Amino acid sequence: MNTVFLLTGGNLGNRLENLQQAADFILQDCGIIRNMSAVYQTAAWGFTSQPDFYNQAIELHTLLDPDNLMKALLHIENKMGRQRSVKMGPRAIDIDILLMNDMACDTPLVKIPHPRLAERRFVLTPLAEIAGGIIHPVFHKTIRELLTECKDELPVHKI
Repeated sequence: MNTVFLLTGGNLGNRLENLQQAADFILQDCGIIRNMSAVYQTAAWGFTSQPDFYNQAIELHTLLDPDNLMKALLHIENKMGRQRSVKMGPRAIDIDILLMNDMACDTPLVKIPHPRLAERRFVLTPLAEIAGGIIHPVFHKTIRELLTECKDELPVHKI
């Protein structure tokens, strides 16, 4: 059984409903959800002229390997209407694999740990809530330590 940490997020439509629907699909298609963070609101990162995002971290236990998990998550995004027309643009749902066990993986489909995890407060804050003591397999620091050191100054607010 693989322990995976995901981040779900979106800024279009009913954001809370979209996060719940994504969690329902993840449970249906990917494995067992063991824990979920609170929902957090933050301004858009990168392409900033768009609505605020809601984000939530999820701990998932799955039998899927990284590539098959990513395929399943992309399928969920598609079912929920995700369109990739603008890089970092508005979207109803986005599902990222942040960590999987203690592995480092780089395939054409997925990179684990997520390559920008340590740079983004909106990722680290909900992840630290449910996995603060987990060691990042590349940086060899806890998620809590990475959050403390994070240079990203965008405020992240619990809903």
